[in-house]
Amino acid sequence: MSSSPSLAMDAQNRAHDLAASILSAASPPQIAAALSDAAAFLRRHAADQSRPFFSIAFPSLLCRLFGFDSPSSSSSSSSSSSWLDLAAADPELSSRLFALLSPSGILLSSIAAADRHDLVKYVFPSERLPEWMRFALRSPAAPSTLAELSPLFAGRVKEDRIQDSYRLQLSVFEYYIFWFAYYPVCKGDSEGSVSGVIHKKRRFRLENWTSSLPVLSATGRQPGQKLECSLYLRLLYAYLRAFVPKSGVGSYQPYRSSLLHYSPNEEEDTFFQAEFLVHTFVHFWMVDNDFSPLPVHVCRSFNLNFSYRSVLGETPPTPGLGDVLNLFVKYLNCGSSSAAEGNEQMVYAKSPVWRSSVLGDIVRPRPTVECSVGSWNAVIQRPLYRFILRTFLFCPMGASIKNATQVFSLWVTYTEPWKTSEEDLVEYEKPMAVQNQEKGDDGRGARQMESVYTPSRQSYVLSNYLFYSSMVVHFLGFAHKFLHTNVESVIQMVLKVLSVLTSSRELLDLLHRVDAAYHSKPSGPSYAVDDAYKYVPSIHEQLQDWEDGLCESDADGSFLHERCNFDLRLFSDGEDGAHNLLQLFLLRAEHEVKLFSGDVSSNLRALDSVRSQMKILFGAHIQKSHFSSKSLVSSHDQHQSRGEVFTPKHPGTGRRTWADVKYKGDWMKRPISNTEVAWLARLLIRLSDWSNEILGLDRYDERESENTGPTYVEVGQDTVRTVDGPKEALGMVVGLIISWAVLLGHAVLRYMRAHKMKVNLRVLASKKFVMVLVLYVVVSVLKRAAFGAFAISGIM
Repeated sequence: MSSSPSLAMDAQNRAHDLAASILSAASPPQIAAALSDAAAFLRRHAADQSRPFFSIAFPSLLCRLFGFDSPSSSSSSSSSSSWLDLAAADPELSSRLFALLSPSGILLSSIAAADRHDLVKYVFPSERLPEWMRFALRSPAAPSTLAELSPLFAGRVKEDRIQDSYRLQLSVFEYYIFWFAYYPVCKGDSEGSVSGVIHKKRRFRLENWTSSLPVLSATGRQPGQKLECSLYLRLLYAYLRAFVPKSGVGSYQPYRSSLLHYSPNEEEDTFFQAEFLVHTFVHFWMVDNDFSPLPVHVCRSFNLNFSYRSVLGETPPTPGLGDVLNLFVKYLNCGSSSAAEGNEQMVYAKSPVWRSSVLGDIVRPRPTVECSVGSWNAVIQRPLYRFILRTFLFCPMGASIKNATQVFSLWVTYTEPWKTSEEDLVEYEKPMAVQNQEKGDDGRGARQMESVYTPSRQSYVLSNYLFYSSMVVHFLGFAHKFLHTNVESVIQMVLKVLSVLTSSRELLDLLHRVDAAYHSKPSGPSYAVDDAYKYVPSIHEQLQDWEDGLCESDADGSFLHERCNFDLRLFSDGEDGAHNLLQLFLLRAEHEVKLFSGDVSSNLRALDSVRSQMKILFGAHIQKSHFSSKSLVSSHDQHQSRGEVFTPKHPGTGRRTWADVKYKGDWMKRPISNTEVAWLARLLIRLSDWSNEILGLDRYDERESENTGPTYVEVGQDTVRTVDGPKEALGMVVGLIISWAVLLGHAVLRYMRAHKMKVNLRVLASKKFVMVLVLYVVVSVLKRAAFGAFAISGIM
């Protein structure tokens, strides 16, 4: 009896020693030794489920894997690089880490055993959660209500009476996956802070992440090394293959048709594990800081009104997630069988996503019909659409276009699932050196011939119609906004979009048919025959839900007006239609290319290809414009109203005009760019708002614009006085000057109100202006100091 406590004490001591060796491992040999010790410890204590390892050593292992400080350290400055970071430059270390962390490794098998016996529970830090989940856990909503909002809340919400909020209690596997999903988010936040993109800072506790992430580390990715084959992406693909079935969520619901036969079993446990993984990646990577994280019908069902918009604002998504999301979407879409997608009519459920079924003492979340129809595509549609759209709309001026390019590639991948095959995912299975040796060209030509749209994919296109329609129009607004920053890349992106839409005659005909059905009234025999009419109500509801809360006054460069998200404008002839936007894009692109010095033949050929694709898409002849000043001036006059939308709205020398002082609200509310002093910009925005409120410029009265004539005041004879003495004469002159100044001020204010002008002091926050001002002050001080020293020397 006395040997059992001694064995437990010995295991705890060994766990403490292992934790210390893990935390002290910095070089690849030390890390390899620590990994060997951890694997040996797990094998030695597999019989007693290795409780000491998961309670003592496992948190330290997570600290070193993902690169945040030790929980025992009270200083936020002492930090070191993550092991995933160091493995990027050491293939042997990468192989060792993959062997330990892979689904078939000793760590994951021990985690499964620990969860099977329910040995350890962890509380995930709320400050690391996606932004909207943090605020939801602080809300007064009941845990049962939170469980209905997201599968991640089901059965995991625990009350925290100390902080008067809720927290998430996770199993070992869930805790590990949460940290695994948070790693690229933290990396993207660090990249954004370095590149000048402003994001909401997450509050850090003792477990502060290091600033020496792969983007900043000297041991990061080498030039020419493909990021797609990094250790993190290889692990992600391994977890998807092991835990997420490609056939969709419906394959693990054998008893979903009857509640009487519903019972927890191994297949359902596998389903819930897969569902947890997918929703974790969706919420950490896609939703995160979205101010409309929940579908509109879910909020209406529970009568919820979370003020996420006032807290989160219109911030762009976390940058640098394009690669992980590209793999994530490729895997899920690659497993979608065309038969399963083509035979099911799209159901846009109005009921909440999750329900609960209670059998005895067992409370388990049960998926509803919405999850059982089709595949994983129904889970990622709305989050992915809003992720891509928010990237295009809220990308601040002055930011690098690299992140937008990655998101654009993600969008194209999602719209062409027929071009994704198992061969595209082979590179994630093995290291790059092995792939280069085994890669061959056999069968590649045949696969390329089959990578086209076929009628069997019709249901996929119809259920994701907004990706092929509204998203194109929003992207054209982004292209106009960033055309001057990288002309060649933007032109190639526009050409790629048009190539996707015109890649197949069947696809183009389908897009036209649905657009015609959307803008026509459902009547006549065509309504009963054509399947496109059946999808119109769902597309209309998706359009309102997926673009919920977005408007032009809050998103600089967008074309969303008050009720614009109730219509499709890809084939519209209006001012905001894709046809007119593309014509204006051609004119502006030609003008930008003309300013280049050197060979511009490739860009001109790309523009010719754009014209050719426009002829196919719209079925109209697009006239080719020429490099003449008259044509450019006439086109500028013709689109003068549209030109204000596409003017780069960031402070800079030579780019500020009097028209910018009109300030309709979008320029003052845009995200702060790296060309501004952040704290000064915020101060000047508040000062401008206060000045506009005091002067009455924030309200407009039409009567003021009508009474523009002079005002005559009739002076009575009893008010006439004589002026005696120079003192009264001087007072009269001063009063006259003051009266003239007041009249002039009233005239200026009346003119500004009539023309809807406002005070805009934000232009003074430009770094160039502040630098010039500081240099002027420094030079003035130096001149005075030099003059004083010269005067003193002259006196001496």
